[in-house]
Amino acid sequence: MKKIAIIGGGIIGMTLANYIDTTQYEVILFDSQKNQATQASAGIISPWLSKRRNKKWYQLAKDGAAFFEQLVRDFDLPAEVYEQCGTLFLREPDELERLKQLALERKKEAPEIGEIQLLSPEETVDFFPLLKELPSLYISGGARLDGKSYLEHLKRRAMARGVKFVTEEASLHRVGEYWGIESTSENIEVKELILCAGPALKNLLSSIDYETDVRPQKGQLLSFETTFDTGNWPVAFLDGEADLIPFQKGKILLGATHENEAGWDLKPTQAAFEQLTQGVERFVRDSSFTRGKAQYRVGTRAYTSDFAPFFGPIMNEKGLIVACGLGSSGLTVGPYIAYLLAQYLNHPEEVWEVSKYQKEMTNYVIKKNDNQ
Repeated sequence: MKKIAIIGGGIIGMTLANYIDTTQYEVILFDSQKNQATQASAGIISPWLSKRRNKKWYQLAKDGAAFFEQLVRDFDLPAEVYEQCGTLFLREPDELERLKQLALERKKEAPEIGEIQLLSPEETVDFFPLLKELPSLYISGGARLDGKSYLEHLKRRAMARGVKFVTEEASLHRVGEYWGIESTSENIEVKELILCAGPALKNLLSSIDYETDVRPQKGQLLSFETTFDTGNWPVAFLDGEADLIPFQKGKILLGATHENEAGWDLKPTQAAFEQLTQGVERFVRDSSFTRGKAQYRVGTRAYTSDFAPFFGPIMNEKGLIVACGLGSSGLTVGPYIAYLLAQYLNHPEEVWEVSKYQKEMTNYVIKKNDNQ
């Protein structure tokens, strides 16, 4: 049986570990669990009304959102991990009408958007009792995903499948036709290596003379335990930085910040607390829950110059696959990227073709001496 290594146990690495065919591969996953974005994340799976102009990104995000129906079946995801709860958009009335028309247009190729409905101020409160009486747009296909719970659920499943986990930092080097992977307790050689270590990819690739267009972005979320009956509430895209993400049993998350200059700093900040809590005040009728004890979730995302992810094999480096640059859309696109990579590994006879989702890999990963 072939041995395969994954460096990075975030949303791509952990999903990949569950989709790789363990009758073909012995899988070992390295992750130090430092700075991990997915561990800190909770997000909204609802990309259809994004105004980003990158058509390849939208195609990936659209297909990623549609993929969740299969993902839920394959991994038996419980409601505390993933739930299709619908999405509310709170905007000015004329903007809501434009969003409705955009939703109707995009539903032609994305029927998973579901029901599209402009809500009166009173109807908004019926859907989300914590909100003020404001007009909104509701789409039923939106969903919420708790990144930390997702990883915990998938790790248990992967361990049951025989995947080995090493909670240590790993380094790599070439050993003939193999990739050497070293950590404190392990020293192995594999022919297939997948690097999905977020912003740490930059240093990993630098060690084998590659440059990559990746940088860290700090993200902070706030989690509050409340007495509200939040089980049936949709997620809410507010007009501003903070969004409301209710989960089961009264848990409400506010997030998230996008801090490009904070690097690898994981310290919770009062500035983030004020930014997020003040951002929701004009939308909620009762903000007293934000004065309760907040649990911070802080992680480091990877993003690229064009804010688009990249993934796939590296040309002229047999057995080396990378995936990175998910940014704030990682919970939407990460599982689907992992599935596509697993298909590539499980079915090597098939042609790798993902040009509809991304630019050429050479836009993101370049051999150093090729620039000289």
